[in-house]
Amino acid sequence: MVWVTDVAFEYLNSAIIGTVTVLDLVIFGISVLVTVAIAKVIGFYFKKSFSDRVEQGELEFLIKVIQGLIIVIGIYLALPSFDINLADMLVVGGTIGLVVAFASQKIVSNFGSGLFLIIERPIKPGDSINIGSVSGTVEEIRILSTIIKTYEGIYVRIPNEKVFTSDITNYVANVARRFEYSIGISYQSDAERAIRIVRGLLEKEPFVLRHPAPSVFVDTLGDSSVNLRVFIWAPSRVWWSVRTEMLWTIKKALEDAGIEIPFPQRVVTFSQPTGGAVPGSRGQEHD
Repeated sequence: MVWVTDVAFEYLNSAIIGTVTVLDLVIFGISVLVTVAIAKVIGFYFKKSFSDRVEQGELEFLIKVIQGLIIVIGIYLALPSFDINLADMLVVGGTIGLVVAFASQKIVSNFGSGLFLIIERPIKPGDSINIGSVSGTVEEIRILSTIIKTYEGIYVRIPNEKVFTSDITNYVANVARRFEYSIGISYQSDAERAIRIVRGLLEKEPFVLRHPAPSVFVDTLGDSSVNLRVFIWAPSRVWWSVRTEMLWTIKKALEDAGIEIPFPQRVVTFSQPTGGAVPGSRGQEHD
């Protein structure tokens, strides 16, 4: 048994190329296998976590890049088993890295920003957003850029560096969104009845949320109307359609109930001068 152990130990320490032994190759091979396994696990995690937020082709490319970097780092860490002078490699690798980074700094910046966008996940495909002067729906989140389809149907490509460093307004990140109306009715109309009509319409609309509940109340007494304020919460995905359709429904219901929605008006009173003719009038002539 001792003889077998000595033979195995002698074999593992036998040189193959220069000072590289069989044991060095075994350690290197195990290190590479462990690194590949870690890369596979991380790739599976990325695919499972971000498949709904990144276009499939872009996600596959990102996973391959990350796995490649992990394997390169693993090989680099395993090289000392070959008794290689890593100081020289660091100098050469650092120089090459600086040259590449300087030549492609925009690409690297956009790539890093895209990676952070995928991890942080402030937006995802299908979201209605505003980034700087661009408003629209997110179509794709790529590694280097994000594609936005504006509400006019125009596709805009925004570099991920700009997306990551800009203020992002996501209109559908919350499941519900509030909107409001200001509805003026005439002073002669019954405000309490108008409020009952509006509340009844809101109760019948399935997309008007009950929690938070809608609110209808007299807000201000204007020059020409009593102004009602209506607060409504609706699911973010159908917010726009509910907002536009509900306003028209309320208008028709108030008109059908005989409640006047007045135009702005002003009452002007002329004072009648005492004695004499009204200024500007012509007297009648008698024969």
